[in-house]
Amino acid sequence: MTATQARQAQPIGVFDSGIGGLTVVRALSARLPHENIVYFGDTARVPYGPKSPQVVREYTAQDVAFLMSHRVKMVVIACNTVSAVALDVVQKHARVPVVGVILPGAAAAARVSVRRRIGIIGTQATVNSGAYVHAIRSVAPDVQTVSAACPLFVPLAEEGWMDHQATRLIAREYLFPLTLEKIDTLILGCTHYPLLASAIAGAVGAGVTLIDSGEAAAADVERQLDENGLRNTSTERPHLQFYVSDIPAKFAGIGELFLGQSMGRVRRATVDGSGVAPLV
Repeated sequence: MTATQARQAQPIGVFDSGIGGLTVVRALSARLPHENIVYFGDTARVPYGPKSPQVVREYTAQDVAFLMSHRVKMVVIACNTVSAVALDVVQKHARVPVVGVILPGAAAAARVSVRRRIGIIGTQATVNSGAYVHAIRSVAPDVQTVSAACPLFVPLAEEGWMDHQATRLIAREYLFPLTLEKIDTLILGCTHYPLLASAIAGAVGAGVTLIDSGEAAAADVERQLDENGLRNTSTERPHLQFYVSDIPAKFAGIGELFLGQSMGRVRRATVDGSGVAPLV
């Protein structure tokens, strides 16, 4: 193996405050089926959203340090909260290309919106940050936006209630105000939300295009890999590694729902990346 091939074979590092980022891994694997991936979910300290920006930035630095200990060639921020308040921390500590979920999702929405009216849904923290609104304005100043927090979507997704009657009722309650704004595009601004896409689409109607920020980020990852000559040229089966900071057995049980495939072994890692304990 040449030095270039060895570099290309290094894994992509993906991190999130918990389990939702597995939908980003799913999108990456679908678009880039030969890439090795290391995933870290900070399940001991989830959720990041209600915490102060200072604490989120501290956690983020530790998460990135863990990924860098695995010699990753790129870091993907699968957490909307981190993308909103700590992108610069990742860029400072990663020393490799960095992709978040917010700017790719905003740019994808701006490209497809015809009437230039875009809705944004996410956790309360993501909506309050205004990160998607700022990102959209940076790429398409003419677009009008309307946002709504949908906090119950996260537990519904983790419960596996993808198209449950309760999920459909809650989706209509959350999203009805957005339909009054005549949006034609809706950003799913939380990595849990793609699992509820059917109920969300039913609530907003067929005329609204849903934008999965994880899929948009995966497209950006592909572009940057190609631009930097980092795409893995091997056709061997990729190596996917999963680490969490607490309760790996629970993560493995729910995670396959988010990932769409068997996860295999999940290991517990200390938050500063200094050690790894096997799944028991």
